[in-house]
Amino acid sequence: MIQKKEKMEVTPEEKELIEAVRNYNKSYPDGHPQLLWYAQELFDNLIKQLE
Repeated sequence: MIQKKEKMEVTPEEKELIEAVRNYNKSYPDGHPQLLWYAQELFDNLIKQLE
């Protein structure tokens, strides 16, 4: 399956979240619990910034 790629501007925090999710997905099915926790923590921090 070929995935379409597109460019967009992201903040350093958003980039870190994207990379964390990719690292977690690469570790599947043995996904390390700390990788999931880290990605969730980054997401929560981004959401809090918007409030």
